[in-house]
Amino acid sequence: MHPSTTNLVDALLEGDQSRAVSETRQLRKEGLPIERIVTEGIEVAMNRLDDKCTVEQFNLLEIMLVGRATMAVIRELYPSGGSPPATKGIVVLCSLEGDIHDLGKGILEIVLMAKGYRVSDCGKDCAVDRLIDRAETDKATAICVSGLITSVIPQVKRIRDLCGRRGLTGVKLLAGGAALKQASAQSLNVDFVAETAFDGARFLDRFEKEGVAS
Repeated sequence: MHPSTTNLVDALLEGDQSRAVSETRQLRKEGLPIERIVTEGIEVAMNRLDDKCTVEQFNLLEIMLVGRATMAVIRELYPSGGSPPATKGIVVLCSLEGDIHDLGKGILEIVLMAKGYRVSDCGKDCAVDRLIDRAETDKATAICVSGLITSVIPQVKRIRDLCGRRGLTGVKLLAGGAALKQASAQSLNVDFVAETAFDGARFLDRFEKEGVAS
């Protein structure tokens, strides 16, 4: 690990956007490749935040500040609107139709990008059919849905069957958000219900390591 990336990690964990961008520019001046800034800076910061934010200690404001600082660094590194190169699978995200909340989905997107996933965001108020279309087009390895209102539960239950009809039988299904966390994975017909964004990322990482979601 490059010694100077420690300052970037500290700035990210403090949620200090301006300092994080300044440290990133300094690393670039020193000739550190973008890939190493991502892996030794952003990914390390996210892993440390993951270790800290257990369910009991989960601090939404802290996550938001770190997320904003992380996105500022990503924009600095990829000014044309790109993102870190994906080294893992493709994940399709959405808040389902009728749900216009996207804060949790946005946090998950940042976490997954920092961990090397390619993220395809369908946005909020997304119809299930559009979600499945995107998963098929992008050859997704996982679908993650967020729901803060109970009215989306029937839609979640439909996803596996619709995936099966399209031949997407190997796609992992994850659910999260206030309404969905109250239900079990079995009742929602999904593979995993995440308490936090980090829970979801850890679940996907397990399958990456086992070679199930590659």
